[in-house]
Amino acid sequence: MIPSSGLCVGLDLDRAKLPAPYVGQPNDLQRFACDVIDAVRPFATCFKINVAFYEKYGRPGIDALYAVREHCAGSYVILDAKRGDIGNTSAAYAVAGFDDLHADAITVAPYMGRDSVEPFLAHEGKMVYVLGLTSNPGSHDFQRLDSSGMPLYERVMRTALTWERSGDLGFVVGATDTKELAHVRGMFPDVPFLIPGIGSQGGDASESMAANGGGPAVFNVSRGLLYIDPTESCIQSISAEARRLHDVLMSR
Repeated sequence: MIPSSGLCVGLDLDRAKLPAPYVGQPNDLQRFACDVIDAVRPFATCFKINVAFYEKYGRPGIDALYAVREHCAGSYVILDAKRGDIGNTSAAYAVAGFDDLHADAITVAPYMGRDSVEPFLAHEGKMVYVLGLTSNPGSHDFQRLDSSGMPLYERVMRTALTWERSGDLGFVVGATDTKELAHVRGMFPDVPFLIPGIGSQGGDASESMAANGGGPAVFNVSRGLLYIDPTESCIQSISAEARRLHDVLMSR
């Protein structure tokens, strides 16, 4: 079932930022991630696993990826992979994400068009978050260009909603510019959003929630939660911050 609203905890592992109790320990990455999962599960609507933060460590990272995914069992899991390629390659990516890693949702890049996204949408009951309007500086290079009277990102989003699908479709919309978030939500009031950028990227949970206007959305926090406390009390601090964010996001 697609989560309608709440806190999404991003499990982005960075060995250079691991809190003191995990530094130099065997299986440090997965031990930290699994402890975080246990600490925040009561407050997290879903978890987001960004595969790049596992792939960068080679085989140990891939092993951690599978261990972390297994530890998320029973919770909704978004695989943040931003896939997007020609049809047969996307079909292979979709099988890897949905059938092997058993993700409930995946992020995809729509630049190559319909046939690069529809293989993901062919998986019944799965969620596909298409990159809509992102908040990185490079988003100005293409996403806001005029496309026959509307910004390119809007044309992408409107076109994506016309594609054939057995699964469900939502959009990734950044949290750092609340005016833009409110504008996009106004155009698509009922479409699920994945809203990253709260915390380290500068987005504020309360302001982002208000800008979203009550539409279906999960709000992702990664570094701003995982690395909030480098000391022995890190897990207690992470749990407390997750509770606070949950209470803010569910206050409406």
